[in-house]
Amino acid sequence: MKLISFLLALAGTLAAAQAASAAEVKLWRLDCGTIKVKDLSSFSDTYQYAGKQRTLTDSCYVIQHDKDYMIWDTGLPAGLLNAPLDAAAPMQPTLAATVPQQLEKIGVKLEAISVVGISHYHFDHIGQAADFPKAKLLMGKLDLEAMKSEPLPFGAVPDLLKPWLKDGGAVEPVSGDKDVFGDGSVTMLTMPGHTPGSYALLVKLAKTGPVLLSGDIVHFEEQLKNEGVPPFNTDRAQSLASMDRLARMAKSLKATLVVQHDAGDIKKLPAFPKAAE
Repeated sequence: MKLISFLLALAGTLAAAQAASAAEVKLWRLDCGTIKVKDLSSFSDTYQYAGKQRTLTDSCYVIQHDKDYMIWDTGLPAGLLNAPLDAAAPMQPTLAATVPQQLEKIGVKLEAISVVGISHYHFDHIGQAADFPKAKLLMGKLDLEAMKSEPLPFGAVPDLLKPWLKDGGAVEPVSGDKDVFGDGSVTMLTMPGHTPGSYALLVKLAKTGPVLLSGDIVHFEEQLKNEGVPPFNTDRAQSLASMDRLARMAKSLKATLVVQHDAGDIKKLPAFPKAAE
């Protein structure tokens, strides 16, 4: 009995010590643009969206991990700031505020961002990455390799990653899942198919619980059920497997799943400038 009591006390002490040393983690949702799509046919190879239209959000995220800051995706290029919407255009992106403008509102300096995590190489996810040239770039190894290929894949604009691809900035090609800070609080999750090296992000928050940021594994949450795979994805089978992993992970962790392009989904997180904790 004394041994059992000792072990229980030791377990409680270790648990208390672990809780006391846990990093402070916060998550902000930034508005990194909108994309008005006149015809959604290109978002399902089974014609589920033929003739439909929708305005997509282009969200990106800032994660505080104690004194470190990470940004996940960087939205549309700043050159699209206040770009007018053309009703006749098949796909029209525009930006209402830049990432630096929003960081200023929450008191985070550009140089405080030490990690730039990118879900995949499409231009609407790397648009303002170059504002953080001193940060380490974390990006899927296969996506980084694709950015150097000829011809370039659909949606890839290497110049947007010039500080790392051409100027010698710190870059880590990621293979498999990546524990960003080494304590399990922020994890890049390998989910190929949309692009060869596409990723989602898991953020564990003390009050909110686990949050899954989808990248472009799906563009609308209903695609997890209707298995709508965009024909421009690089691998259909991998896409379906990644969608299955994302859905199963959300269920098993009881996580808040946020589909980054889905206007309804991003509202699951507090409106800027409030943070989820």
